[in-house]
Amino acid sequence: MAGACPPELAAAVAGAGGMGASGVVNDTPEKIERWVGRYRELVGDAPLQLNLWIPDPPASDAVGAQAAFLDGLGGSAAAAPGPAPDFTTQFEAVLAARPTAVSTIMGLLTPEQAAAARDAGVAWFATATTLDEALAAERAGADVVVAQAMEAGGHRGSVDPDAAEATTVGLFALIPWLADALTVPVVAAGAVADGRSLAAALTLGAAGVQVGTALLRTPEAGVDAGWAAALDGLAPEDTVMTRAYTGRLARGIATEYVRAWARPDAPAPAPYPHQRHLVARYRAGERGTLDRVNHWAGQAAARATTEPAGEVVARMWREAEVLLP
Repeated sequence: MAGACPPELAAAVAGAGGMGASGVVNDTPEKIERWVGRYRELVGDAPLQLNLWIPDPPASDAVGAQAAFLDGLGGSAAAAPGPAPDFTTQFEAVLAARPTAVSTIMGLLTPEQAAAARDAGVAWFATATTLDEALAAERAGADVVVAQAMEAGGHRGSVDPDAAEATTVGLFALIPWLADALTVPVVAAGAVADGRSLAAALTLGAAGVQVGTALLRTPEAGVDAGWAAALDGLAPEDTVMTRAYTGRLARGIATEYVRAWARPDAPAPAPYPHQRHLVARYRAGERGTLDRVNHWAGQAAARATTEPAGEVVARMWREAEVLLP
Protein backbone atom coordinates (compact mmCIF):
# COMPACT_ATOMS: atom_id res chain seq x y z
CA MET A 1 0.00 0.00 0.00
CA ALA A 2 2.57 2.54 -1.16
CA GLY A 3 1.58 5.99 0.05
CA ALA A 4 -1.16 4.66 2.35
CA CYS A 5 0.80 2.95 5.10
CA PRO A 6 2.40 5.27 7.63
CA PRO A 7 4.49 3.60 10.35
CA GLU A 8 1.64 4.07 12.82
CA LEU A 9 -0.66 1.84 10.75
CA ALA A 10 1.96 -0.88 10.35
CA ALA A 11 2.75 -0.69 14.07
CA ALA A 12 -0.92 -1.06 14.98
CA VAL A 13 -1.16 -4.21 12.86
CA ALA A 14 2.01 -5.59 14.43
CA GLY A 15 0.74 -4.75 17.91
CA ALA A 16 -2.33 -6.89 17.24
CA GLY A 17 -0.21 -9.88 16.24
CA GLY A 18 0.20 -9.31 12.52
CA MET A 19 3.19 -8.36 10.39
CA GLY A 20 3.55 -4.64 9.77
CA ALA A 21 4.25 -3.65 6.18
CA SER A 22 4.85 -0.77 3.82
CA GLY A 23 5.13 -0.29 0.08
CA VAL A 24 8.36 1.59 -0.61
CA VAL A 25 8.36 1.67 -4.43
CA ASN A 26 8.37 5.49 -4.44
CA ASP A 27 10.77 5.96 -1.53
CA THR A 28 14.40 6.99 -1.49
CA PRO A 29 16.84 5.03 0.70
CA GLU A 30 16.72 7.88 3.20
CA LYS A 31 12.94 7.74 3.42
CA ILE A 32 13.03 3.96 3.85
CA GLU A 33 15.48 4.37 6.72
CA ARG A 34 13.30 7.02 8.41
CA TRP A 35 10.13 4.94 8.01
CA VAL A 36 11.73 1.83 9.48
CA GLY A 37 13.28 3.88 12.28
CA ARG A 38 9.88 5.21 13.30
CA TYR A 39 8.34 1.72 13.11
CA ARG A 40 11.07 0.36 15.39
CA GLU A 41 10.47 3.20 17.84
CA LEU A 42 6.83 2.14 18.06
CA VAL A 43 7.07 -1.66 18.16
CA GLY A 44 10.72 -2.63 18.49
CA ASP A 45 11.69 -5.78 16.60
CA ALA A 46 8.12 -6.78 15.65
CA PRO A 47 7.80 -8.53 12.27
CA LEU A 48 8.04 -6.22 9.25
CA GLN A 49 7.64 -6.57 5.49
CA LEU A 50 8.82 -3.99 2.94
CA ASN A 51 7.49 -4.18 -0.62
CA LEU A 52 9.28 -3.27 -3.86
CA TRP A 53 8.36 -3.35 -7.54
CA ILE A 54 10.68 -5.11 -9.95
CA PRO A 55 11.39 -2.48 -12.65
CA ASP A 56 9.66 -2.80 -16.02
CA PRO A 57 11.74 -2.99 -19.20
CA PRO A 58 12.28 0.41 -20.86
CA ALA A 59 9.22 1.66 -22.75
CA SER A 60 8.55 4.49 -25.17
CA ASP A 61 8.21 7.84 -23.39
CA ALA A 62 5.98 9.41 -26.06
CA VAL A 63 3.03 10.89 -24.15
CA GLY A 64 1.63 13.45 -26.59
CA ALA A 65 -1.80 11.89 -26.98
CA GLN A 66 -2.12 11.25 -23.26
CA ALA A 67 -1.09 14.81 -22.36
CA ALA A 68 -3.59 16.22 -24.85
CA PHE A 69 -6.34 14.07 -23.33
CA LEU A 70 -5.48 15.29 -19.83
CA ASP A 71 -5.59 18.86 -21.14
CA GLY A 72 -9.13 18.12 -22.28
CA LEU A 73 -10.07 17.05 -18.76
CA GLY A 74 -9.19 20.50 -17.44
CA GLY A 75 -6.23 21.69 -15.45
CA SER A 76 -2.69 22.17 -16.65
CA ALA A 77 0.62 20.46 -16.09
CA ALA A 78 3.40 21.60 -13.81
CA ALA A 79 7.09 20.84 -14.17
CA ALA A 80 8.07 17.23 -14.62
CA PRO A 81 8.77 15.36 -11.35
CA GLY A 82 12.25 14.19 -10.55
CA PRO A 83 13.46 10.70 -11.50
CA ALA A 84 12.08 7.71 -9.67
CA PRO A 85 14.31 6.16 -6.99
CA ASP A 86 16.81 3.62 -8.31
CA PHE A 87 15.75 0.02 -7.60
CA THR A 88 19.23 -1.20 -6.73
CA THR A 89 19.76 1.44 -4.05
CA GLN A 90 16.22 0.86 -2.74
CA PHE A 91 16.88 -2.86 -2.45
CA GLU A 92 20.15 -2.25 -0.63
CA ALA A 93 18.35 0.11 1.78
CA VAL A 94 15.66 -2.50 2.44
CA LEU A 95 18.22 -5.16 3.28
CA ALA A 96 20.15 -2.70 5.47
CA ALA A 97 16.91 -2.13 7.44
CA ARG A 98 16.74 -5.87 8.22
CA PRO A 99 12.98 -6.41 7.88
CA THR A 100 11.52 -9.85 8.40
CA ALA A 101 10.70 -10.00 4.70
CA VAL A 102 11.11 -8.15 1.44
CA SER A 103 8.14 -8.68 -0.88
CA THR A 104 8.13 -8.08 -4.62
CA ILE A 105 5.58 -7.62 -7.36
CA MET A 106 5.86 -7.32 -11.16
CA GLY A 107 8.72 -9.80 -11.40
CA LEU A 108 11.46 -11.70 -9.64
CA LEU A 109 14.69 -10.85 -7.89
CA THR A 110 17.88 -11.74 -9.72
CA PRO A 111 19.85 -14.73 -8.38
CA GLU A 112 22.33 -12.26 -6.87
CA GLN A 113 19.57 -10.27 -5.15
CA ALA A 114 17.87 -13.43 -3.85
CA ALA A 115 21.21 -14.57 -2.42
CA ALA A 116 21.80 -11.16 -0.83
CA ALA A 117 18.40 -11.31 0.89
CA ARG A 118 19.12 -14.82 2.12
CA ASP A 119 22.55 -13.82 3.42
CA ALA A 120 20.97 -10.87 5.25
CA GLY A 121 18.44 -13.15 6.94
CA VAL A 122 15.55 -11.48 5.09
CA ALA A 123 12.81 -13.74 3.70
CA TRP A 124 11.63 -13.14 0.14
CA PHE A 125 7.86 -13.01 -0.47
CA ALA A 126 7.22 -13.09 -4.26
CA THR A 127 3.82 -12.08 -5.62
CA ALA A 128 2.19 -14.29 -8.25
CA THR A 129 -1.09 -14.01 -10.13
CA THR A 130 -0.79 -17.34 -12.00
CA LEU A 131 0.64 -20.79 -11.35
CA ASP A 132 3.41 -20.22 -13.90
CA GLU A 133 4.49 -17.09 -12.04
CA ALA A 134 4.34 -18.91 -8.72
CA LEU A 135 6.44 -21.84 -9.93
CA ALA A 136 9.00 -19.44 -11.40
CA ALA A 137 9.19 -17.64 -8.04
CA GLU A 138 9.71 -20.91 -6.18
CA ARG A 139 12.48 -21.93 -8.58
CA ALA A 140 14.10 -18.52 -8.11
CA GLY A 141 14.34 -19.05 -4.37
CA ALA A 142 11.25 -17.31 -2.97
CA ASP A 143 10.52 -18.32 0.61
CA VAL A 144 6.81 -17.50 0.32
CA VAL A 145 4.49 -16.91 -2.64
CA VAL A 146 1.80 -14.25 -2.26
CA ALA A 147 -1.21 -15.37 -4.33
CA GLN A 148 -2.76 -12.14 -5.55
CA ALA A 149 -6.35 -12.67 -6.67
CA MET A 150 -8.28 -10.51 -9.12
CA GLU A 151 -10.35 -8.97 -6.30
CA ALA A 152 -7.32 -7.23 -4.77
CA GLY A 153 -7.15 -3.45 -4.70
CA GLY A 154 -4.23 -1.57 -6.14
CA HIS A 155 -1.78 -2.85 -8.71
CA ARG A 156 -1.83 -6.30 -10.28
CA GLY A 157 1.43 -8.11 -9.62
CA SER A 158 1.59 -9.68 -13.09
CA VAL A 159 5.12 -10.15 -14.39
CA ASP A 160 4.12 -9.40 -17.99
CA PRO A 161 2.33 -6.01 -18.02
CA ASP A 162 0.59 -6.82 -21.29
CA ALA A 163 -0.91 -10.02 -19.87
CA ALA A 164 -2.40 -8.47 -16.74
CA GLU A 165 -5.97 -8.21 -18.07
CA ALA A 166 -5.90 -11.90 -19.00
CA THR A 167 -4.76 -13.13 -15.57
CA THR A 168 -7.76 -12.18 -13.45
CA VAL A 169 -8.29 -15.30 -11.32
CA GLY A 170 -10.51 -15.19 -8.24
CA LEU A 171 -9.33 -15.96 -4.72
CA PHE A 172 -11.20 -19.25 -4.29
CA ALA A 173 -9.70 -20.65 -7.50
CA LEU A 174 -6.19 -19.25 -7.08
CA ILE A 175 -5.32 -20.35 -3.52
CA PRO A 176 -5.81 -24.14 -3.90
CA TRP A 177 -4.37 -24.03 -7.42
CA LEU A 178 -1.11 -22.65 -6.06
CA ALA A 179 -1.11 -24.40 -2.67
CA ASP A 180 -1.43 -27.83 -4.27
CA ALA A 181 1.51 -27.20 -6.65
CA LEU A 182 4.06 -25.43 -4.44
CA THR A 183 6.29 -26.58 -1.63
CA VAL A 184 6.65 -23.09 -0.12
CA PRO A 185 3.87 -21.43 1.91
CA VAL A 186 1.18 -19.44 0.11
CA VAL A 187 -0.18 -16.15 1.45
CA ALA A 188 -3.58 -15.05 0.13
CA ALA A 189 -4.13 -11.48 -1.04
CA GLY A 190 -7.39 -10.07 -2.37
CA ALA A 191 -10.88 -9.81 -0.85
CA VAL A 192 -9.72 -10.77 2.66
CA ALA A 193 -11.54 -8.19 4.76
CA ASP A 194 -13.26 -10.04 7.61
CA GLY A 195 -13.11 -13.26 9.57
CA ARG A 196 -15.17 -15.20 7.05
CA SER A 197 -12.78 -14.53 4.18
CA LEU A 198 -9.78 -15.13 6.45
CA ALA A 199 -11.13 -18.53 7.49
CA ALA A 200 -11.95 -19.39 3.88
CA ALA A 201 -8.43 -18.55 2.73
CA LEU A 202 -6.85 -20.72 5.43
CA THR A 203 -9.27 -23.56 4.68
CA LEU A 204 -8.32 -23.43 1.00
CA GLY A 205 -4.64 -23.88 1.77
CA ALA A 206 -3.20 -20.45 2.52
CA ALA A 207 -0.70 -20.23 5.37
CA GLY A 208 -1.64 -16.61 6.00
CA VAL A 209 -3.35 -13.60 4.46
CA GLN A 210 -2.34 -10.14 3.33
CA VAL A 211 -4.85 -7.41 4.11
CA GLY A 212 -4.94 -4.04 2.37
CA THR A 213 -8.24 -2.35 1.53
CA ALA A 214 -9.81 -3.44 4.83
CA LEU A 215 -7.38 -1.13 6.64
CA LEU A 216 -7.73 1.97 4.46
CA ARG A 217 -10.51 3.57 6.53
CA THR A 218 -8.73 3.10 9.85
CA PRO A 219 -7.60 6.29 11.57
CA GLU A 220 -3.97 5.18 11.42
CA ALA A 221 -4.04 5.00 7.59
CA GLY A 222 -4.78 8.70 7.29
CA VAL A 223 -5.76 8.52 3.62
CA ASP A 224 -7.50 11.33 1.75
CA ALA A 225 -10.93 11.95 3.27
CA GLY A 226 -12.73 11.68 -0.07
CA TRP A 227 -11.08 8.38 -0.86
CA ALA A 228 -11.89 6.96 2.58
CA ALA A 229 -15.53 8.09 2.35
CA ALA A 230 -15.93 6.53 -1.09
CA LEU A 231 -15.04 3.12 0.36
CA ASP A 232 -18.04 3.19 2.70
CA GLY A 233 -20.58 0.73 1.28
CA LEU A 234 -18.73 0.51 -2.05
CA ALA A 235 -20.20 -2.28 -4.17
CA PRO A 236 -17.76 -4.78 -5.72
CA GLU A 237 -18.92 -3.80 -9.21
CA ASP A 238 -18.07 -0.16 -8.49
CA THR A 239 -14.39 -1.03 -8.52
CA VAL A 240 -12.71 -1.38 -11.92
CA MET A 241 -9.39 -2.34 -13.41
CA THR A 242 -7.61 0.67 -14.88
CA ARG A 243 -4.24 1.86 -16.15
CA ALA A 244 -5.26 5.51 -15.86
CA TYR A 245 -3.07 6.40 -12.89
CA THR A 246 0.25 4.71 -13.60
CA GLY A 247 0.14 2.73 -16.84
CA ARG A 248 0.17 -0.52 -14.87
CA LEU A 249 -3.14 -2.33 -14.38
CA ALA A 250 -4.70 -1.72 -10.98
CA ARG A 251 -8.09 -1.98 -9.26
CA GLY A 252 -9.66 1.20 -7.97
CA ILE A 253 -12.89 3.14 -7.58
CA ALA A 254 -14.69 4.04 -10.80
CA THR A 255 -14.26 7.80 -10.39
CA GLU A 256 -15.04 10.38 -13.08
CA TYR A 257 -11.36 10.46 -13.98
CA VAL A 258 -11.11 6.67 -14.32
CA ARG A 259 -14.29 6.51 -16.39
CA ALA A 260 -12.93 9.20 -18.72
CA TRP A 261 -10.04 6.94 -19.72
CA ALA A 262 -12.54 4.22 -20.70
CA ARG A 263 -14.34 6.48 -23.21
CA PRO A 264 -14.07 5.59 -26.91
CA ASP A 265 -12.16 8.81 -27.64
CA ALA A 266 -9.57 8.22 -24.92
CA PRO A 267 -6.05 7.13 -25.85
CA ALA A 268 -4.48 4.13 -24.19
CA PRO A 269 -2.62 5.21 -21.07
CA ALA A 270 1.13 5.47 -21.57
CA PRO A 271 3.27 2.54 -20.32
CA TYR A 272 4.59 2.60 -16.78
CA PRO A 273 6.34 4.72 -15.52
CA HIS A 274 5.50 7.38 -18.10
CA GLN A 275 1.76 7.53 -17.32
CA ARG A 276 2.59 7.86 -13.63
CA HIS A 277 5.01 10.72 -14.30
CA LEU A 278 2.48 12.46 -16.55
CA VAL A 279 -0.28 12.14 -13.96
CA ALA A 280 2.08 13.52 -11.30
CA ARG A 281 2.68 16.61 -13.47
CA TYR A 282 -1.04 17.31 -13.80
CA ARG A 283 -1.64 16.69 -10.11
CA ALA A 284 1.01 19.28 -9.31
CA GLY A 285 -0.51 21.82 -11.71
CA GLU A 286 -3.89 23.46 -12.07
CA ARG A 287 -6.78 21.31 -10.86
CA GLY A 288 -9.02 19.52 -13.33
CA THR A 289 -10.94 16.25 -13.43
CA LEU A 290 -7.85 14.28 -12.37
CA ASP A 291 -8.19 12.66 -8.94
CA ARG A 292 -5.61 14.17 -6.62
CA VAL A 293 -4.84 10.72 -5.17
CA ASN A 294 -5.20 7.19 -6.54
CA HIS A 295 -8.54 5.86 -5.34
CA TRP A 296 -7.44 2.24 -4.94
CA ALA A 297 -10.00 -0.25 -3.65
CA GLY A 298 -10.45 -4.01 -3.66
CA GLN A 299 -13.78 -5.67 -4.32
CA ALA A 300 -14.35 -6.21 -0.59
CA ALA A 301 -14.03 -2.48 0.17
CA ALA A 302 -17.48 -2.31 1.79
CA ARG A 303 -16.11 -4.48 4.61
CA ALA A 304 -13.63 -1.74 5.59
CA THR A 305 -14.52 0.04 8.83
CA THR A 306 -13.34 3.08 10.75
CA GLU A 307 -12.21 1.00 13.76
CA PRO A 308 -8.60 1.36 14.89
CA ALA A 309 -6.36 -0.93 12.85
CA GLY A 310 -5.45 -3.13 15.80
CA GLU A 311 -9.11 -3.76 16.49
CA VAL A 312 -9.72 -4.68 12.85
CA VAL A 313 -6.97 -7.30 12.98
CA ALA A 314 -8.10 -8.70 16.35
CA ARG A 315 -11.74 -8.87 15.24
CA MET A 316 -10.85 -10.71 12.04
CA TRP A 317 -8.99 -13.38 14.04
CA ARG A 318 -11.85 -13.73 16.55
CA GLU A 319 -14.37 -14.16 13.72
CA ALA A 320 -12.16 -16.67 11.91
CA GLU A 321 -11.51 -18.81 15.01
CA VAL A 322 -15.23 -19.48 15.34
CA LEU A 323 -15.34 -20.87 11.81
CA LEU A 324 -12.10 -22.85 11.73
CA PRO A 325 -11.87 -26.46 13.02
